[in-house]
Amino acid sequence: VQLQASGGGVVQTGGSLRLSCEASGSIYAVYAMGWYRQAPGNQREMVARIRADQNKIYADSVKGRFTISRDNAKNTAYLQMNSLKPEDTAVYYCSADLTMHRGLVPEEYWGQGTLVTVSS
Repeated sequence: VQLQASGGGVVQTGGSLRLSCEASGSIYAVYAMGWYRQAPGNQREMVARIRADQNKIYADSVKGRFTISRDNAKNTAYLQMNSLKPEDTAVYYCSADLTMHRGLVPEEYWGQGTLVTVSS
């Protein structure tokens, strides 16, 4: 199983970026998918999570600016980030709770990070 994150880059304050995260491999079912971020010197924090039923939660710091979505058929999650601020600068990681076989307890998998830099 692999999670491939993409879409990071450099953007000016107020700009937008869209991150993608695709889970691939021998997957039976994907439950929750999420985006986390870690800025230098800080702990990793949850940005947004979405369940298979499309239920979503957001960190207070990104509510109204970021939107998480997913395409269940593609096992892919997206993070649309608008009105970006310098404090959004971080490495963004995606995660997925998934099972490889029917009947197993879901396990959490992580993708490699993608760097988002917001310049002032």
